[in-house]
Amino acid sequence: MKDAAAALTRGLSARHIRFIALGSAIGTGLFYGSAGAIEKAGPSVLLAYLIGGAVVYLVLRSLGEMAVRNPVSGSFGEYASTHLGPLAGFMTGWTYTFEMIVVCLADVTAFGVYMGFWFPEVPRWIWALAIVFFIGALNLLSVKVFGELEFWFTLVKVTAILALIGAGVATLIFGFGIYDTAEGASNLWDEGGFFANGFGGFVACFAIVMFAFGGTEIIGITAGEAEDPAHTIPRAVNTVPVRIMLFYIATLAVIMAIIPWHTIGTGSSPFVQIFEAIGVGPAAAVLNVVVITAALSAINSDIFGAGRMMYGMAQRGQAPAAMTKLSRSGVPWMTVAVMTGALLLAVLLNYLIPESVFIVIASIATFATIFVWVMILLAQVRSRRRMTTTEVQSLKFPVPLWPAGQIAALGFLGFVVVVLAFDADTRVALVVGAVWLAALTAAYLRFVKPRVHAPRPAAEPSAS
Repeated sequence: MKDAAAALTRGLSARHIRFIALGSAIGTGLFYGSAGAIEKAGPSVLLAYLIGGAVVYLVLRSLGEMAVRNPVSGSFGEYASTHLGPLAGFMTGWTYTFEMIVVCLADVTAFGVYMGFWFPEVPRWIWALAIVFFIGALNLLSVKVFGELEFWFTLVKVTAILALIGAGVATLIFGFGIYDTAEGASNLWDEGGFFANGFGGFVACFAIVMFAFGGTEIIGITAGEAEDPAHTIPRAVNTVPVRIMLFYIATLAVIMAIIPWHTIGTGSSPFVQIFEAIGVGPAAAVLNVVVITAALSAINSDIFGAGRMMYGMAQRGQAPAAMTKLSRSGVPWMTVAVMTGALLLAVLLNYLIPESVFIVIASIATFATIFVWVMILLAQVRSRRRMTTTEVQSLKFPVPLWPAGQIAALGFLGFVVVVLAFDADTRVALVVGAVWLAALTAAYLRFVKPRVHAPRPAAEPSAS
């Protein structure tokens, strides 16, 4: 193994970064979680994804400005430490790690649900156990292997979504004997109206909608291992609006136009349900392979992102020094081992509460995600206000709509936290989140602050 002073390998090319960024927004939140969002809001979920996507774009542009200016392995944990103080950095880094663990729990759970399409008699926890160890082993390989895996995983997802959109539009136009073309896209407004569950249902869906975008901040973490972050990071971030319009809004619009929104259940992916509903069984099986690929991709990048964050915190003295140990291929192997061990909790939860585990996990992940995004925005605001006019003018990737965009994004994220409090299914997230932040503060004051602020021993006088 390499010693702690060794550095991460810069093995991610522009192609890798673009597809990691692309894949981070196309995961369990779209392929499985969207069913829960549709159930709450009906067709108005399309507007919710559009609003949420605009806010996420502002967050990523704020992160991109800092990542291009200072590409480091600790990413926004490092930026929060630098611009908001060491406690903020400590809480941001560990909350992101917590977010990745919780999101990964949801992804592992979704994987078990997908496998139930073929093996309904096999307990879900068995699939959860198998996938945790499989992906953990993959993450012990070099970062270039990780990049290649994400490239191919994402290529499968993107190809499938484009094919679904194309097939759906063709079905709406030509019918093919399985759909009445005279109805057009009327299912989007005839089944109770666009706001089918009222404004309350529209508001309630934001808890799940924002979960879908959780993990997109991995773009900042890849800067520490990107070959050319000044060019790859802006290209990756700027594709976010197109991804949201195409992969969320267009896809879900096609699905809800063909099959009434209230017939979409949470027992499997809506992508599989649409082909089952119109009687194309083989296509449903193929789509199930695709959503399994999406889950594998999400788990893979979750472990990567959390591991690199813990590595960066260990370098700043905010995590155990053992987490800086690298394998011969430049991978922080200890952090991968920690993540794999933590994910065994998914196995336990799927054994104990298989029916309600996803919504609980998703709401907790949403809280953690929002906290990290708020810290990214605050760090960028503090960073910008500390710059001279010359430094601002020299920025290679400045945020748009400064500072109104950042203020609006912060206000919206506060609104989503309030939404969590008013929904009985998601209220537990605030309790867990408050306990988590209190525990982090106590841990920092007890273990980190004394070490960071400890007086250094005086240098001995040199012999003359």
